[in-house]
Amino acid sequence: MMQKSSSYYPKFSSFFKRVTITLDQKVYPDNHLIIWDSARSPAPHEGFEVKRKGDQEFTASIRLEMNYMPEKYKLSAALMDLLGIEVDSRARIMAAIWHYVKARKCSVQMIHLLSIVIRNFKKIKLSGNSPVGTACYDVLVDVPFPIQRELNALLANTEKSKEIEACDDAICAAIRKIHEHRRRRAFFLGFSQSPVEFINALIDSQNKDLKLVAGEVSRNAEKERHSDFYNQPWVEDAVIRYLNRKPSADAPSST
Repeated sequence: MMQKSSSYYPKFSSFFKRVTITLDQKVYPDNHLIIWDSARSPAPHEGFEVKRKGDQEFTASIRLEMNYMPEKYKLSAALMDLLGIEVDSRARIMAAIWHYVKARKCSVQMIHLLSIVIRNFKKIKLSGNSPVGTACYDVLVDVPFPIQRELNALLANTEKSKEIEACDDAICAAIRKIHEHRRRRAFFLGFSQSPVEFINALIDSQNKDLKLVAGEVSRNAEKERHSDFYNQPWVEDAVIRYLNRKPSADAPSST
């Protein structure tokens, strides 16, 4: 088991691209907008704390812009019921809408849902026993797996490894030899099981090929429509010879 390293697990601020807190401008006319931008603060933080002096209740909005790669969006409840998606990237959401419209057409409900904008505002209360209470909210984030970095490094080394490329070339050469030996085995096995029938079928197959090359035989489309046409004894040999007619042209080039 690998020992957990703190570098594998990101800090709280790394999950957000931007945090915007908007206070009541009437209560705080000079400093009602608080913005934290990850581009201006490269060092990650374990959390955020905002304090302002005040003697009255007001409405404040907190906007969290997630640092998704790629960018993700949260769907409304009604649209989520239609598509079965809660949070996803723009490409996946557009693909889901496309499949929905393709299957069920663009209904009136869909057109109405795409034009809805929902905004929820929370009011900060100063009255009560504990106005400075603690509130918890669930936010879905993408937590990277510790093994992902090692896997990415392994894949990068694999692409640059000449030893693996040499092994791939050797494997391709071995596969070509296997196909060649398999073709020879099928040839001699068919001859050993029924020499007379095999020779007759081979001569008939070669005769058909010669006539086809010379233009003396025309294809019978009606016979080719039935499966019995491809169950004849000469078909297997014809297929093997067709696949091995130009092995050098079809084989991957080696460097």
